[in-house]
Amino acid sequence: MLNVGTVAPDFELNSTPDQKLSLSDLKGKKVILAFYPADFSPVCGDQMTLYNETLRFFKKHNAELLGISVDSKWCHLAFSQSRNFHFPLLSDFEPKGKISKMYGAYDEREGESQRALFVIDEEGIIRWSYLSPVGINPGADGILEALEKLDAIKTH
Repeated sequence: MLNVGTVAPDFELNSTPDQKLSLSDLKGKKVILAFYPADFSPVCGDQMTLYNETLRFFKKHNAELLGISVDSKWCHLAFSQSRNFHFPLLSDFEPKGKISKMYGAYDEREGESQRALFVIDEEGIIRWSYLSPVGINPGADGILEALEKLDAIKTH
């Protein structure tokens, strides 16, 4: 995985079947990248639902959440609608896993993203990362602590 202090590689992926979103679109905001293995899997569903419920806390820190997996834009649309998500799910579908690979968060054996988290500051620098075992929901505590630390640095 990319190291803390590294400039986060820019990318552009489908956020809906007919819209794209790039990391550089969010310059000036903190960004949380949540790579995950698959839509509709039990742990991923729980993880993304938790983040959906935690969005207001992320927003208090001027942070945007992006979910990323190798599922198609159509699969993401169905998953997002079924769970009523209020954040984009980005499709790292073709070429498969390109962005996951750039961030060192791709599982070659399974052909999917690993369960990896990154917090990126307003200048596009990775300030926190975490790789969770695939079967475990990493929760939101680490993300929130990283955001709080970034805010504390800014106020001193």
